[in-house]
Amino acid sequence: MTTPADTPEPADTGATVAEQVASATLGVPGVAGLHAGSFGEVATYLPGRRVTGVRLRDGDTEVHVVATMGTRLRDLADAVRSVVSPLVDTPVRVVVEDVVPDGTTAS
Repeated sequence: MTTPADTPEPADTGATVAEQVASATLGVPGVAGLHAGSFGEVATYLPGRRVTGVRLRDGDTEVHVVATMGTRLRDLADAVRSVVSPLVDTPVRVVVEDVVPDGTTAS
């Protein structure tokens, strides 16, 4: 007979992790938004929705961003990696897909 203490926790579907990664990334100064890639292929697919710009895989985590003009891209990538790395167990790759004028929100 299985007791509640013996019952394993349900596996994390990645939903909360992908959403946390997106939220943390959007909070980095110089990030205007997340980007879905050239053909909309960069996303974490969840039941009934998707987290655009975040791709969680077994070997790495990809975060595709839109930067604001004037932002040092290497510093931006380092800042994104520093806020995302504690949330995932894989290396974090940051891809800057576009640059927009400061004050512009990427859609």
